[in-house]
Formats: sequence, C-alpha cells, structure tokens
Amino acid sequence: MVASHYEAMTRYSLLDLVPVVEGGTVGQALADAADLARHAEAHGYHRYWAAEHHGMRGIASAATAVVLAHVGAATSRIRIGAGGIMLPNHAPLVIAEQFGTLDALFPGRVDLGLGRAPGSDQRVAQALRRTLHSDPNGFPQDVAELQSYFADDGRTGIVATPGAGARPALWILGSSLFGAQVAALFGLPFAFASHFAPDALDQALAVYRREFRPGALQRPYAVAAFNVFAAATREEAELLASSQQQAFVALRTGNPRQLPPPVPGYRASLPASHAAILDHTLRCSAVGTRADIATGLAAFIARTGIDEAMLTGSIFDHAARKRSIAIAADAMASLEAPAQAA
Repeated sequence: MVASHYEAMTRYSLLDLVPVVEGGTVGQALADAADLARHAEAHGYHRYWAAEHHGMRGIASAATAVVLAHVGAATSRIRIGAGGIMLPNHAPLVIAEQFGTLDALFPGRVDLGLGRAPGSDQRVAQALRRTLHSDPNGFPQDVAELQSYFADDGRTGIVATPGAGARPALWILGSSLFGAQVAALFGLPFAFASHFAPDALDQALAVYRREFRPGALQRPYAVAAFNVFAAATREEAELLASSQQQAFVALRTGNPRQLPPPVPGYRASLPASHAAILDHTLRCSAVGTRADIATGLAAFIARTGIDEAMLTGSIFDHAARKRSIAIAADAMASLEAPAQAA
C-alpha cells in the first residue's frame, strides 16, 4: 500500500538554499528561511526542502536537520525536509537519530531526501568524512541500513533512539542516472536536480519509470526542480534573476561568493563563455510575469510528466523573493491539469 504521506499531494513545493546575501548574516538567512516557509505554507506549497551544502559562504543550510527543526517550529502544516542529505558524509545511524528526532517533533511532516554527492569539493568532503576511501558504490547499502534503523527490524543489532519506528518519507535525489536507478530499486520517490544539472533529466526520468519496482510506493513518483524568478514585469524579474546568475558564474569559475545584489543588464554584459554557462546550467527556468511563469512551468511539466514541481530561485531582496513565490503559486494554480498526485 502507498504510504499516506505520498497521497493527495499538491502540485508544487519549494527548495530553499537558505542564501546568505552580501552584507547579511547567517542569522538573518535562517530567520528569512523560517519566514519564507511560513509564506510558502500560506500560498499552498506542499513541502519546504533545504539542502546540505558545506564550505560555501553563500549557503546557510549545512546543518540541515537543525535548519529543519527551526523551520518546523515556525510552521504548522507544510511538509519539511532535506533535499537532501548527502548520505556518504554521515553514518546512517546519525541520520536515523536526527530525522527520528524531527519525526517525533513534527510527526507526519518530515521528508528525508538522500543523495550521494559530497555537497562541496573533495577537500571539504574529506574534512567531513575523515577519509575518502569508502566504497563509491556503497550508497544503496547505506540507504538499506538507514531503512533498517527506521523499521527497527533488528538487522543491524542496534536500536536507533530516536529513529526506531519513525516514519519520515524517504526520497532518492539525483542529477544522473545512478539516483534514478537506486530510487527505482527501492520503490521510492525520485527528485531530480534539474535546477542546476539538467543534462540527464529526461533520461533519468525514463530510467526511473522503466526500472521501478514497487516498494514504499506502488508506482513511480517523480519530482524535478525548476528555477522561478517572478515579478510584476519581465524587466524586474530579469533583474532579480541576476543575483543567482552572478552566484552561479562565480561558483563555476572557482570564485564562490555570498548572494550578490542584482545588477541591471548583467546577462548582456557577460563574455560568451560565461553566458554559455548560464544558458546551459539554468535552462530549466522561467523568468518574467505570472503569464511567463505559467507558460514555462506548463511546458516543463508537459515535457517531463513529473508528478510535482520543486520550485526554487535565490533572490537578493527577501520581500521580492516572497512576491516571486506568491506569483509562482498563482501561476501553478492557473494551470488546468498539471501532473496528478501519487
């Protein structure tokens, strides 16, 4: 039987990178995250996800479970979750305890998305893991071990407390075919990181659906991420988008930074090589008015057949970001029949 927390899903959710803006602080970024989650809840977003990143001055969600406890306390209905936890960075028992705690605090609201990337570079990964000599193909075994702790089935010989008997909704995340295969193997929902790694999106979704075996779910449930920058005018939306564009170019050219203020005409000012980075990496995006966002989302949903759109987009001004989220919700509501819930 399909678990109840996969049923009656709404059509859109929010991925928040918890950006630290230039001139801002981590404390302010975390306060904004809670406010953003409340705002998303009020506008019908089904879930709020934060992602594990490390060693990045512009992202404040490294201690993901702690961030989710903060957000959960600030909200009442919206699902909260990790999109995701990079499982090779952690002992599965630790994650069972962390998300068992979250499940005890916010029962029926917690998602645990699992990925195998480091969430940073190899130097930071080694600082987290102390060794990089673990089996690179060990991710499925770690997922199985984590499931065993939650199931409290005795296979590990250890009782996770908290954790045993907890029921966070497990997801597999990916930006390649590997995550799709793991999700299909375990019969879990699958979320693809198309907001920054769109190359394998269509192939990964096809692999996931073709190889899916019933497990936690009886049929596949696929989510894909999509960047949204919405405003009253297209010109304003393009200006808002320039902050994330600057941050992406800085990251891809080896100069990561905090989220910078918007720059008029930024895209047009770029050399061809940098413009190509943006065009390629951020092509799963919509920038503009409510009508532009609705058109972009409708095309994305029709192309992919996803069951749920995971909307994201880092905007320098918090009030402008809240307006963008509200416009995106209105755009989603205007679509007649996007993908149906699992």
